[in-house]
Amino acid sequence: MMDNAQLAKASLNDIVFEGRNKNYGAFELRRIYGRNVTRALIIGAALLALLVFIPAIAKMLEDRKPKEVLNLKENVLMDAPPLDETKPPPPPPPPEAPPPPPPKLTTVKFTPPVVKKDEEVKKEEVPDQEELKDKTVATVSVKGNTDAPDLSDLSGEGTKPVEEVVETNKVYTYVEQMPALPGGGGMGAIVSAIQKNVRYPAVDLRNQVEGKVFASFTVDENGDISDVKIVKGISSTIDAETIRSIKALPKFIPGKQNGRSVKVSFTVPVTYKIQ
Repeated sequence: MMDNAQLAKASLNDIVFEGRNKNYGAFELRRIYGRNVTRALIIGAALLALLVFIPAIAKMLEDRKPKEVLNLKENVLMDAPPLDETKPPPPPPPPEAPPPPPPKLTTVKFTPPVVKKDEEVKKEEVPDQEELKDKTVATVSVKGNTDAPDLSDLSGEGTKPVEEVVETNKVYTYVEQMPALPGGGGMGAIVSAIQKNVRYPAVDLRNQVEGKVFASFTVDENGDISDVKIVKGISSTIDAETIRSIKALPKFIPGKQNGRSVKVSFTVPVTYKIQ
């Protein structure tokens, strides 16, 4: 063990390796550690200074080099080389292509009108429109084969007119002449008449039920209403009242298709609103 006097003079390595084998490599490494660190710092600082000052030194050396003096001579035009008489002259350039001919314009002869006296103008009879109903219009008159026999008896029909077939049982949604109430007014009058017939159900008044009911019905060829049904309803009582008010409508003027009375189907909206 070291005494106090020895400890005061001893280094850190002596204290750490007291009583240990100092020939071991660790002691030697710790002993030279400080010197190696100092040497490394000096070398690193020198390399850093060299890297910093290299560009400045290079520029300084470049400025000290003697500058080359460029000899700029005046440009002198040289004479053309002599022509070789043995070589044939170059061929002349090809001639330019002629411009395309102008397009040909098509002309149409204009025949001026000739003024004649009234007596020199040939009068032509214009046929009456009634005579042209069953005739083919042409520039000349051609007589048809009116002497041909009537073969209509062979078909069993004779000369009866062909009647246009109209389906009486078909229900139309749109025809040439739509059904209407006796006073007219179209769809707006039909909806107004339905709403005038409506009596708001008491239970729906208490429950504040409002909305729009869509109902459909058919007007037959006699103007009577049939097949009343609810397409979209609100409540059972309002739906029943709507059907009742539609059935209470007056007799319609029936709709017509190709001049014949037919069945027509309607879909109407009926609004229920508490006021």
